[in-house]
Amino acid sequence: MKHPWKAIINLTVIVGALGYFVDIFDLILFPIVRTASLSDLGVAPDRILPTFVYLFNFQMIGMLVGGVLWGVLGDKKGRMSVLFGSITLYSLANIANAFVTTIPAYAAMRFLAGLGLSGELGAAITLVSEVLPKEVRSYGTAVVASLGITGALVADLVGNKLGWRGAFITGGVMGLMLLVLRIKVTDSGMFKQLAHQNVAKGDFRMLFTNRARFVRYLRAILIGVPIWYVVAILVASSPELSRSLGVVGAVNPGHAIASCYLGLAVGDLGSGFISQWIASRKKTVLLFQALTLVTVLITLFSRGVSAQTYYLLCVALGFSAGYWAVFVTIASEQFGTNMRATVTVTVPNFVRGAVVPITTSFLALKAHWGIVHSALFIGLCCLAFAALSLWGMEETHAKDLDFLEVD
Repeated sequence: MKHPWKAIINLTVIVGALGYFVDIFDLILFPIVRTASLSDLGVAPDRILPTFVYLFNFQMIGMLVGGVLWGVLGDKKGRMSVLFGSITLYSLANIANAFVTTIPAYAAMRFLAGLGLSGELGAAITLVSEVLPKEVRSYGTAVVASLGITGALVADLVGNKLGWRGAFITGGVMGLMLLVLRIKVTDSGMFKQLAHQNVAKGDFRMLFTNRARFVRYLRAILIGVPIWYVVAILVASSPELSRSLGVVGAVNPGHAIASCYLGLAVGDLGSGFISQWIASRKKTVLLFQALTLVTVLITLFSRGVSAQTYYLLCVALGFSAGYWAVFVTIASEQFGTNMRATVTVTVPNFVRGAVVPITTSFLALKAHWGIVHSALFIGLCCLAFAALSLWGMEETHAKDLDFLEVD
């Protein structure tokens, strides 16, 4: 294509990117304000981390449940119905979160926010993948992911300047404002054609009634798990991990998360472009998984570095795990139009939902092995499963997406 940017920069891509920006702002805001908010609600200092994990798991469970609900709705009623519904729910939940006074209320709002957050990215990637020409598809999804991820940087700024209650209100208001832009975005031609065909749409059970299809689905999930291992274990636990590593100076969790997401933004843009240049989704993911292994080992074997160096390690961790755009695009390209939204919405949310067993195992092992060795063991397991899942997957670069899933 002679002028690919003319095809890439359109309202669908821009709205998808801004939606993901607000999505990430909310998703990362909670870890950033965890200490301030929980201390304000009367949680003792030695209970901050366990309480944070408890609430974070509520958010992830919400995303897991919402992923299925929004995914099925996206294939039955349209990608735009998901975009409108999901952003409305998490925006209102954010605003309500600013007024909680108890931990149970906090947990309920994180669950509802997670329920809403679960639909945005998958619906946006599905829509962008179906709207853009196949020759530039990975460019478009890379723009959505990389621009969206910068929401973490803004979350760090807002969370530290406005206080935790003001930050949650800001996130909710930004989401509601975005609804105005989405009025002009419509569903793809592929989906509109699907509405007139007599074929099962958004039937979640179809993913489990065919062995080959189920294996395809499971592989799509497992290749993304290392990304959230990096975020949920190595970065979200940075205050405790940095102390065990003997880092000189206090590590601010918000700055660590922002540093990681700066790396993720660059990595997502880079992985999308690399995928296009080398014409291979699989080789790109393999490259970034190898980089993740290297940076995890460097981080966990570093001792006595400065806080500034630790933030640079967080940037490196984020960059190496920055294949989220390619990973979600692979999921979208693996399945037919009548199942595409179901898969593309549920896959990233099952990856996020994997945080629950990952963090639970991490806390259980931490009591016996210590935080560093526990983090290393879990990381090696996640990367091993991801590499095995990548092996044997179909290469989907420039694949024609106008096909259906049938039994």
